[in-house]
This record gives sequence, structure tokens and C-alpha cells, in this order.
Amino acid sequence: MIIIIDYDVGNVKSVANAFSYIGCDVKLSADAADIKNASGLVLAGVAAFGYAINALEPLAEAVKKAVFAGKSLLGICVGYQLLFEKSFEHGRHKGLGLLRGDVIAIPQGRVIPHMGWNKVEIPGNMDIFEGIGKEKHFYFAHSYYADIKEADVKTAYTEYGFKLPAAVQKGNIYGTQFHPEKSGKAGLAVLKNFADICEKRKQGC
Repeated sequence: MIIIIDYDVGNVKSVANAFSYIGCDVKLSADAADIKNASGLVLAGVAAFGYAINALEPLAEAVKKAVFAGKSLLGICVGYQLLFEKSFEHGRHKGLGLLRGDVIAIPQGRVIPHMGWNKVEIPGNMDIFEGIGKEKHFYFAHSYYADIKEADVKTAYTEYGFKLPAAVQKGNIYGTQFHPEKSGKAGLAVLKNFADICEKRKQGC
């Protein structure tokens, strides 16, 4: 079962509904035992970084232990941003530190917040985009983005006056700045791919 971490930060129910729609066995939970025993984890959310990391604090160690043990984790929107070392949104806040990088403001000169559909250029080496094609439009809603410092992270980009990271993959860690649950068929395909990844890991494939 995929556990969607229920830490009282926006849109987690809509993410759960999207997984259920495509036939996945999912559960909203704030129980550390569920996190430990899950086939995979989803960290979603719509909120400012500082609020979100504070809300997650009681479960943060359980999440990190599960990831270090090899469990697959998908971060979505602010849940994706929480994967990084720190954020400068309304102050300075420490993230989970699962990926190296900082969450910083989108540069001036663009429409902020970045909200709406943008084309994502999809590299051929990211499991989460398996079978989706070379480019697809996904739905974004954010004012900050992850400035990635990882040398070996796989990254998909969208163009927003600069190459804005739209999705990442490193080992068992996945993240999307866009909202797959709001991105139509392509977004549902991303969620289905993540569910398949979790199932394969569970079976030792």
C-alpha cells in the first residue's frame, strides 16, 4: 500500500483521489508505523515551506528512515521542495536534506507565481516518465523552485525564462514541482509509473 503522508498541508486528499482513480491501493496516514510498512510514500502539499516543514516535523525522522531503508518516495509541489537542504521562502528553513540544493525565489521578470500549464522536456532516463513521450504539458503553481546541487540527479526541465527544474529522480527519491494530480492523463501516468516502481521494489525486481 502507498502511504500519502497526512500532515495537514493542503491537497493531500486530491492526490489520494488521483491514485485511487487509477486503481492504486493508497491510504492517508500520519502514523509512523504505516510509513515504515508502506510499499511507497508520497509527500504532497500546498503551503509555504516553513509551515510545511514544521507540520511534517513529527514524522520527518520516520520518513527519512524509510527512504534510507530503500522505500520509494515521491514529493509533489512543496512536498518536493521539502526534500532539499533548505529554503529561503519567508526566512531560512531547514529541509529534509534528502537531496542537495536550496529552494529559492523564481527570478524577477517572470509572472509570479508561476501558475498554469507548461511544457516539460522529458529525458529518456527517468522511470517516472516511462512511456509518456519526449514532452508533455503539466500544471504548475509555485513562486519558489529548487536550485539543485546534486551532481548525479536526473532532472526534467521546463522553460520559464530559464531552465526551471520540473522533476527529479535520484535512486529511490522522486519529485515533481508540477501537480500530477491536476495534469490530466499525463499526470495520472506519472502517478501510475510511481505506483509501478513501488510494486517492483516491493517484489525485489
